[in-house]
Amino acid sequence: MTPPKDVPPYSAFVTKALVRGLAWDVGLPVVTYYALHLFGAGDWAALLSATLVAAARVALVAIRHHSLNAFGLLMVIVFGLGLVLSFVTGDPRFLLLKDSITTAVVGLTFLSMAALGHPLTLEAARSWSPDRAAELLTQFRTSAPARRWHLKMSVVWGLGMLAEAAVRVPLVYLLPIDVMVVVSAALTVAAFGALILWTGRDLRRQRASA
Repeated sequence: MTPPKDVPPYSAFVTKALVRGLAWDVGLPVVTYYALHLFGAGDWAALLSATLVAAARVALVAIRHHSLNAFGLLMVIVFGLGLVLSFVTGDPRFLLLKDSITTAVVGLTFLSMAALGHPLTLEAARSWSPDRAAELLTQFRTSAPARRWHLKMSVVWGLGMLAEAAVRVPLVYLLPIDVMVVVSAALTVAAFGALILWTGRDLRRQRASA
């Protein structure tokens, strides 16, 4: 059997699949959560809706491609955890802090999976490009540039999520609650948006220099 061609990990199909997949798996539940908040929905209803949207995305990918979507599953866990934490206490500041808990879980998951040699970006790219999943896995195992790139991506995402979580914690106690509700939403959207944009730009930059 001829081994897969050693295509750079930042090739065109990966660029499109990764950015598009991030927008769907991360952006859709986050937008759902905060859009419902803007229209006056309670925290429980918004979290439940975001969890269901993320779960529907996982189910759709599983049915269509017969594979488990790692990023989508992570978002189900994140919003599901937020839903559970919303029942722990009625303290409004704790309800704001739970956003830091969930994003910290995301960050630690990225870093721990990278440390174990199973970066989430690789699993995401494979689930979003099922026809080339085997090629991507072989490439990761045999190509040093591919491994470095996926590990770099995972570390940047992990540190970015931990930074977002850390910034929110003091603000929860420094700002009035009504102001912090808006700031907390802006932090999450800005963090995910910045990381998705950074991912796309890094992919394009790597492709241009290849």
